[in-house]
Amino acid sequence: MGLTKTEIFTEEQNKLAVMLKAIAHPARIAILQQIIKANACICGDLVEELGLAQPTISQHLKELKNAGLIQGTIEGVSVCYCINPVIWNELQEQLNVFFKTFNLKAKCC
Repeated sequence: MGLTKTEIFTEEQNKLAVMLKAIAHPARIAILQQIIKANACICGDLVEELGLAQPTISQHLKELKNAGLIQGTIEGVSVCYCINPVIWNELQEQLNVFFKTFNLKAKCC
């Protein structure tokens, strides 16, 4: 059987794509901004802050957690989320490297 499309790319390219796909939704960006703004774990506050339904918030949190960008801890009957600093720093470093590879040498197009 042939290669899947992701197998032709490097592990770093695939990881970056997964993280960027996870944040490529305005609701997820808003969730991340709220978590960062709170500078702490957030439990049920997101529904009130963003005005989205609980199942919608839960689905977006699941995508962010699957990408590793956030981590959750169970506190009673709720799960509290915060930024995963290891993965967040990795994303920042990968994006910095990616953007620094461009060097405009002459007028293009």
